[in-house]
Amino acid sequence: MRVRTLQLRLLATVVAVLWAVTAALVLVGYRPGGPLDLVVGIAAAAPLLVAIAAVAWPPAVRGSGAYAGVVWVGLGAVLILIPSVAGIVSRLAAGGTQTLLPSPESAYPWLLALGATATLAGIGIVRRALGPGAPRRTRLGVATAVSVALLVVSGLAFGAAAVGNELALAGRPTAGSRFGPTGPGTPPACSAAISVGETARLTLRLDADADGRTTGTVDLAGARDGTDLRWSAAVAGDLAFGAHGAARIGGEAWVREPGTAWQVADPVALDDATVDARAVAVALPATVRAAAEDRGLEFVEGALARHCRVAVDGTTFVAAFPQARWLIPAGTPIERWRGEVDYWVFLDGQVGLIEAFASGTAADLRPGALLGTLRARMTATDRGAPVTLVPPG
Repeated sequence: MRVRTLQLRLLATVVAVLWAVTAALVLVGYRPGGPLDLVVGIAAAAPLLVAIAAVAWPPAVRGSGAYAGVVWVGLGAVLILIPSVAGIVSRLAAGGTQTLLPSPESAYPWLLALGATATLAGIGIVRRALGPGAPRRTRLGVATAVSVALLVVSGLAFGAAAVGNELALAGRPTAGSRFGPTGPGTPPACSAAISVGETARLTLRLDADADGRTTGTVDLAGARDGTDLRWSAAVAGDLAFGAHGAARIGGEAWVREPGTAWQVADPVALDDATVDARAVAVALPATVRAAAEDRGLEFVEGALARHCRVAVDGTTFVAAFPQARWLIPAGTPIERWRGEVDYWVFLDGQVGLIEAFASGTAADLRPGALLGTLRARMTATDRGAPVTLVPPG
C-alpha cells in the first residue's frame, strides 16, 4: 500500500507542476490590458491548490481495479495538460491572441483536466477525513461530492475572472491596432465572404521538423500594394541556406537567389508570391470555409477577430505557402500529409493572421525519421495603409 501511495503522490506531483506552470504563465504573460489582468493571474492558481491537495493527501485506494482507474485519471490529466500548456506558451509568445477562453471548444480541455485533478484531490481528502475503514459506498459518494465542489469552485474562480476581464476589455475603446479596426461590431462568420487588404505589411515564418528536430526555417518580411510586392526571406535548413527575395512593381519583376544579386524576372512568375493574397485564395476558398470550425472571438493586439479553422492537405499547404518548397526535398509525398489552417477574420472582413500546419511521413526529410511537420504563421498588418515599394538597386 505504501508503494501505491508513493506512486500516486508522484503522479499528483506531476499534475501539480503542470498547473503551476500554467498559473505562472498566466500571471506573468497575460496582459491584454483589461482591469482584471492581475486577478486572472491570481485566479489561475485555484487549480494548483486543488492539485496540491492531491499531493498532500494522495488518492490511495484498495483493489487493483480501483488503483488502475485512479492512475488513468491522473494520466489523463497529464496528457490533456501538456498540449494545453504548450498552446498557452505559443499564444503568449506570439504576442497576439491573448484571449484565454475564446470558445467552448478551447475551454473544454481545461475543464476535463481540472475535473481529473479534482477527482484525485477529492478521493484523497475523503480518505484522510473518513479513514480507510469507512464503508466504500460512503467514501465514494462523499468523494464525488467533494470532487464536484472543488471543480465548481476552482473552475468558477478562474472562469469568472477571465471572462469578466475579457468582457470589460471588449467594452473599452482601443486607440488602434496594426491588425485591424478596433471599433464596435462583430467580425463576419467563418463562412462569410473574406478578403485581403489592398495593401499590407507582411511577415511569414515557416518551420520544418522531423520527429520534433528542426530541419529548416524561413523568415520572410515585406509589403504588398495590390499585385505589386517586395519581400526578402532568410532561409536556413538542411536543403537551402541564404537570402531569397521577390519584387514586382508595375510591369517589372525581380528575384534574388542565395549568393546572387537581384535578377530581372517574368512578372507572371511572381503571381504566387503575394503571400497573404496567395494563402487566402488557395487555402481558404468559399467551398472550404463552408465547413469551417468557429473557434470563437479573440482579441489580436486589441483588434477583435473571429478565429476559424479548416482542414488542409499537404498539397494545398505548399500551394498556399510556396516558400515551403525550400524546406522539403523534391519528390516528398506531400499529397499524403494532413493538417489544419487557423485564420482570423477582423471587423473589416479581412484576414490578418493565419497559422497552419501539415504533417506526414518524414523519411524524405531526414533518414530514419517517422513524422515530418511543416508550420506556417503569416501576418498581414497595417492593411489599407500607404506603402512604398522601391525597385531593387
